[in-house]
Amino acid sequence: MEKTYKELAPPQRILLGPGPSNVDPRVLRAMSMPLVGHLDPYFLEIMDEIMELLRYVFRTGNRLTIPISGTGSAGMETCLVNLVGEGDEVVVGLNGFFGQRMSEIVRRCGGTPIEVKAAWGAALNVESVEKALAESNAKIVALVQAETSTGVLQPLSDISRIIKNHDALLLADTVTSLGGVELEIDQYGVDISYSGTQKCLNCPPGLSPITLNERTIEFVKDREGKIQSWYFDLNLIEKYWEADRFYHHTAPISMIYALREALRIIYEEGLEKRWAQHLEASRALIKGLNAMGLETLPTKNNLPSLTAVKIPEGVSDLNVRKTLLNDFNIEIGGGLGELKGKIWRIGLMGINACERNVILVLEALERALRKEGLSVKPGEGIAAAMEAFEE
Repeated sequence: MEKTYKELAPPQRILLGPGPSNVDPRVLRAMSMPLVGHLDPYFLEIMDEIMELLRYVFRTGNRLTIPISGTGSAGMETCLVNLVGEGDEVVVGLNGFFGQRMSEIVRRCGGTPIEVKAAWGAALNVESVEKALAESNAKIVALVQAETSTGVLQPLSDISRIIKNHDALLLADTVTSLGGVELEIDQYGVDISYSGTQKCLNCPPGLSPITLNERTIEFVKDREGKIQSWYFDLNLIEKYWEADRFYHHTAPISMIYALREALRIIYEEGLEKRWAQHLEASRALIKGLNAMGLETLPTKNNLPSLTAVKIPEGVSDLNVRKTLLNDFNIEIGGGLGELKGKIWRIGLMGINACERNVILVLEALERALRKEGLSVKPGEGIAAAMEAFEE
């Protein structure tokens, strides 16, 4: 008998993990718009608007502020392959899974990562970064502002001042912060940054917004030898996005539509309001978790868009996440790397950072924990969260 393939019918999940997040219906409608060519006059106008809107969310005047065709990891690789060559030393902040990934890419570029380490769940120490710069020839410092694996928000301003004193460039991973967490690229002194569309921007995964200042553009142009990657060579990509519109690759038209609409929504709402929304939801969630006897992994510098929760002793990580998914249609994330089986990661990103979702996940978590035999007083977490919202 010939095999048949059914129509797609994915479940309607409430995506409260580390990403992707739920997509605004307006963004889905934008993706269904008719295709045009990637050099069509209409599409070129859309490209210009995308750059303007990305400058708004990055809080920057950087001329080269564009989406890379690929996920957040493509943005990470783009930034590093353009900056790092054979024998280059790079100071890499290593306090989570994605710091480790940057370090690995530096090695693959032929560079030497000077790893500045902190415990998973803690922010990097400014003095440690300064020491690494003083004792090396590094001209680049790569840090994660929003460490998705640990729920830590890395302060950038003080570190940036130290980096500038050593005439180095600051590369910041803003994948889980752009559009949801306070980020001021120019004010913080960030030279180059990459992000992703699937987190606080409420857009499907598939593009990686990046921004780099003129100092970084010159650094890339003055590098000896060719960039290791043809596809991610910013010298070539720049010519496609800027006035020349020189063909480089076929842009993902529908994803560009989607990103434009996602950015337009943030622009209409106001960026500061969006930041406040994430902070309010995060504080209410943490207060509710604490009332249930649960602890967050970071003791301070909590990331507003993602909360890492320690798994109580004797409770099954997998069982709880299965209960949330099967009984409540809620997805949360487990731990990565050395935190596998030790934490849950709850993301409240973009439209998901709201009172309804905080109450939903606390109620579901309470029931899942009671199912695991943990003593949790009914409604205590929700009551604490609602009190926080009322404040």
